[in-house]
Amino acid sequence: MPAMKSGLGKGLDALFPSNVNVDILSSDPKDAVIELKINDVEPNVNQPRKTFDDEKIEELANSIKENGIIQPIIVTKKDNYYQIIAGERRWRASKKIGLKTIPAIVRSYDDKKTREVSLIENIQRENLNPLETAKAIKELMDEHNMTQEDVSKSLGRSRSSIANTLRILNLDERVQEMIQMGKISEGHARTIASIDNPAKQYKFALDIINSELSVRDAENYIKENKSAQKTKAKSKQKGKFEIITKDIEERLKQALGAKVTLNAQTKSKGKIIIDYYSQDEFESILEKLGVEL
Repeated sequence: MPAMKSGLGKGLDALFPSNVNVDILSSDPKDAVIELKINDVEPNVNQPRKTFDDEKIEELANSIKENGIIQPIIVTKKDNYYQIIAGERRWRASKKIGLKTIPAIVRSYDDKKTREVSLIENIQRENLNPLETAKAIKELMDEHNMTQEDVSKSLGRSRSSIANTLRILNLDERVQEMIQMGKISEGHARTIASIDNPAKQYKFALDIINSELSVRDAENYIKENKSAQKTKAKSKQKGKFEIITKDIEERLKQALGAKVTLNAQTKSKGKIIIDYYSQDEFESILEKLGVEL
């Protein structure tokens, strides 16, 4: 197999005798790299990454064929095999080109710790699509009793970033499928998540794809649309307020038998102007108001 290469471009075989298969990368024993038979290594069926891009696996396989495996995978020992904690893409690519062994670091983790480390490692490496990342973060929180703040510290991300990523899980299922298929980016997904209505989310996702909108274009569209909706709502409210004002004016006019103008700036502030054109009309208004001269 193509060996791991040092900074000078030489494989391990140039540094160690052929019967030595351990490379100490640090003084910590747990960082010892050993060569495992590739058939003794199995993926973790519960790992967060659910889809693998065949084209990218092919590209990685070609890179490994040319340069070797630069970074070992991380595994944990099971009864009669090693389970992958991190590095399934490297393992798949190595099998694809027929490698018989693969460099690995063995860690002693129980199932819970394996799951936690696998989730964090995948998220940190950004090997997951946005939907897988959101689901992985949600699993971290649910299975390991972690808050958004805890996850934020573990991943080195801001809490707002964690919150925005989790919002992807609230998207219409059809939009989530688009994300899973790579048709919608994380930036687009976060923008779509600002829309509450699932049907509108789906329609906007289609618009993004069909019109090839950039994330910036999508964000601007949402801002303009929300601004237009606010203006429309204010206009509608103003129109309704004016109708009520005119109705009150008419009722006062009928009750007092005089011209009445209601200048209502708001519901709690304004002026009522009563016009009269004679002493008799003035006294009639006062009488109807219950005011004695």
